[in-house]
Amino acid sequence: MKKEIALKIILVIAIVGMLFSGYLSYSELFGNACPLGGCAKIAGLPTCLYGFVIYLVVLIIAITGLCCENKKKKR
Repeated sequence: MKKEIALKIILVIAIVGMLFSGYLSYSELFGNACPLGGCAKIAGLPTCLYGFVIYLVVLIIAITGLCCENKKKKR
């Protein structure tokens, strides 16, 4: 598998993960209800918020990798 295809797949997975964990985080923080039931908290914050941050980091890394790959092709 080419590096660019792998980064695009990771990018899509990160976007889907951010949407899902973002929905769960929003529901729990502002709606005061967990849509899945029995949500855990770490240091007073819902665990889905930590998942959102991790997916955000993965998204940034994938975008950076794609940008660097495109710059290499232009040379």
